[in-house]
Amino acid sequence: MFDWVLNVINGAGYLGLFALMFLENLFPPIPSEVIMPLAGFLCARGDMDPVIAVLTGTAGSVVGALPWYALGRLYGKDRLLRMSERYGFWLTVEPHDVETAHHWFERKGWRAVLFGRLVPAVRTLISVPAGLARMPMLPFLAFTTLGSLVWTSLLLGAGYVLEDQYARVEAYVDPVSKAVIFGIIGIYLFRVGRRLLANKG
Repeated sequence: MFDWVLNVINGAGYLGLFALMFLENLFPPIPSEVIMPLAGFLCARGDMDPVIAVLTGTAGSVVGALPWYALGRLYGKDRLLRMSERYGFWLTVEPHDVETAHHWFERKGWRAVLFGRLVPAVRTLISVPAGLARMPMLPFLAFTTLGSLVWTSLLLGAGYVLEDQYARVEAYVDPVSKAVIFGIIGIYLFRVGRRLLANKG
């Protein structure tokens, strides 16, 4: 993946960087933990400007968050409640869970959006509850931009400092990303298993 990402950025420049960060938010298996350190490496080599690269990566990340926000806003809480009533067992989410999460997000919305952008895997999905809660567009954009700016700056800075050892960034960050994803899957399987055992009992 390193070579492919490097070829895209080398070939298309800032537009390629923007496109990769946009896709990273739609399709998380294309990780920012690879994209931005590579951009930092290119900045250290003098091929890109670090400020423009950070702003470009942030812009791609923010634009990529909008479809998920729009999906949550269009789908709405009422539809999610009906889905939880119908498929609650397999979703491990009951209507009262939806209500609780909705009220929590209404209280913590801007914090969830801001800090969620700094957590691997969560940074993509946090836009959905923001849309479901109908968080106003301007605050959503502001906190998404701020969180994304911090994240892209950290990753690009790491790649810039390490230069030709930029692959070490993924070596440290990628296991954390995978741990979060596997943790989410593990919690889901645990909840389903517990429900199956409770029904048998």
